[in-house]
Amino acid sequence: MIRLTAERTPAGTSYLATGQGHPVVLIHGVGLNKEMWGGQMVGLSPHYRVIAYDMLGHGASPRPDPETGLPGYAEQLRELLEHLDLPSATVIGFSMGGLVARAFALHYPQHLAGMVILNSVFNRSAEQRAGVIARTSQAAEHGPDANAAEALTRWFSREYQAANPAQIAAIRQILASNDPQGYLTTYKLFATQDMYRADDLGEIHAPTLIATGELDPGSTPDMARQLAMRIHGAQVQILAEQRHMMPVESPRLVNQMLLDFLKQADAQNHSAKGIVA
Repeated sequence: MIRLTAERTPAGTSYLATGQGHPVVLIHGVGLNKEMWGGQMVGLSPHYRVIAYDMLGHGASPRPDPETGLPGYAEQLRELLEHLDLPSATVIGFSMGGLVARAFALHYPQHLAGMVILNSVFNRSAEQRAGVIARTSQAAEHGPDANAAEALTRWFSREYQAANPAQIAAIRQILASNDPQGYLTTYKLFATQDMYRADDLGEIHAPTLIATGELDPGSTPDMARQLAMRIHGAQVQILAEQRHMMPVESPRLVNQMLLDFLKQADAQNHSAKGIVA
C-alpha cells in the first residue's frame, strides 16, 4: 500500500505525489477530495509521477472567494505545477474536475501535455440544468449534506453500495464535512459552467480522451460525445455498465483505459517533437 504525506504549495494547496516519470495530475469532483484517487495512485504510479490535490474549498486546501470563477480554479493548478517545477503535465479531471481541466487547457495550453475528462458534464438539457440548480439551492439552504443520499444513489451501483457500506459511509462523511461556503462556491460553478468557453474548445490541441459510464445519469455518454466533437482529435470511451464513480468503483478498468491513453499520448507528443518513441 502506498503511504503518502500531504504537502502544501506556497498558496496553500494540499497535494499528494508519488511515482516517477511523466507527471499526471488528478482533479477530484465537487464535494470530494484528493483521497478519491487511491486506486489510480496505486495503478498509475509504477509508470508515472502521479499528483492528486484538493480543489479550492475542499479537503485541506484554501477556501475560494465566493466570486471565484473557473479561471481561479485553473490558476490553482498552474501554481501547483510551478511549485513542483513541472513545465507541463497530463491532467485528468473527474466530474467538476473535468470543468477545471477544460479551463486549464484554455487558459494555460503551454502547460498541458494531455487531458482526460472523466464523467463530466457538457451542454446540459433544460431538465438536467433545472435539476442541478435545484440541488444547488438545497446545498445553499441545508449545507453540503443536503443531497448526499441522493448523490450516492446516482454515483454508485446498488451492488457496490451493498458490498462496501463502510466506504460509502466514509464518502458520505467527506461530503458532510465540506466547508459550506467552499462547497457552495464550487457547486455553483459545477451547476452553471458546463458550457464555459464552449466555442473556444477547438483551440485545444493536446491529446484528449473524454470518457464516462454507460449508466452515468448526470454525465451521460451523449455529453461525452458532444464534448469530444468540440476538441481537436479527441477520443471517446463509454465504459459498459459503469456509473458516475467508476474511478472508485472499477479502478482496474479505469486504470487500464488511462494507461492505454497515456502511452498513446506519450507517443503522440514525442512524434510531434520529432523524437522517435
